[in-house]
Amino acid sequence: MVKIRLRRMGAHKKPFYRVVVADQRTARDGKSIEEIGTYNPLTDPVEINIDAEAAKKWLANGAVPTDTCRALLKKAGILE
Repeated sequence: MVKIRLRRMGAHKKPFYRVVVADQRTARDGKSIEEIGTYNPLTDPVEINIDAEAAKKWLANGAVPTDTCRALLKKAGILE
């Protein structure tokens, strides 16, 4: 199954995330199919950049977002 999920980047205690499309069996920071956005929780306000067209394409093709990514997609206005 293909999932839309977060890949952790950044330094120790300074997380930065990439929103990626990956097979559910791969490691959290492992190989992904496509990167569709970024999420930076340390900025104020929180910075969310997601390619809406790519996200909608993957959702239409059956990709399932994780709970956290579902909340980010709603905040970005991609999901209702």
